[in-house]
Amino acid sequence: MIKKPYAPGPRSKRPNRSSSEYAKELREKQRLKNWYNLRDRQFRNYVDAVMEKRGQVQDAGNLLIQKLESRLDNVVYRLGFAASRSQAKQMTTHGHFLVNGKKVDVPSCQIKKGDVVSLRPSSKAKPLFANITAILKKSTPPLWLKLDPAKLEGKVIGEPNLEEVSPPAEISSIFEFYSR
Repeated sequence: MIKKPYAPGPRSKRPNRSSSEYAKELREKQRLKNWYNLRDRQFRNYVDAVMEKRGQVQDAGNLLIQKLESRLDNVVYRLGFAASRSQAKQMTTHGHFLVNGKKVDVPSCQIKKGDVVSLRPSSKAKPLFANITAILKKSTPPLWLKLDPAKLEGKVIGEPNLEEVSPPAEISSIFEFYSR
C-alpha cells in the first residue's frame, strides 16, 4: 500500500500539516474527557481542583486519575455491573445502586476507601440485571476493588493509581492546556 502525503478526496492535495501544540493538548483533553464520559465543565472542575493542590501533592496526574476513577459511575463500571461507562452512568442515575446501604443516584459521587457499592434488592428483579451473577463471575475488577459476585456488591479496598488505570491520554498535556 502506498501512503500519500495528503488526505483522501478530490480537494485535499495539500500535504498534511503538523498539529500545533494547542491542538495536541486539546486532543489529549478531549480523549480523557470522552473516556470518562464527562461534560466539559465537569472535567474542568476536576482539573481545577487538582491544580489548586498542585504544590501540595507530588503527582498531580495521579491525583486527577484518582478523582476520576473514584466516581460512582466509574466504580460501577470497573466492578463489572455495566458494559460501558455511559451505561453505568445511566444505571446510577436511575438509582439502582446503594453506597454503604444508602441509595445514591448521583454518578459523580466520590467513593472512598472502605465504601461498599451494592445493587439494590428491588433492582435485582429488573430485566437489565437478569443474568448479572454470571457476568460478574467472569469479570475481574482492578486491584483497588474487591468484588463479591454472590452478594452483588463490591468494596473499595485501596486507591487507583496511574499505572494500573493506564489512561489513553497524556496527563501532563491536559494540565498544560488548562494552565493557559
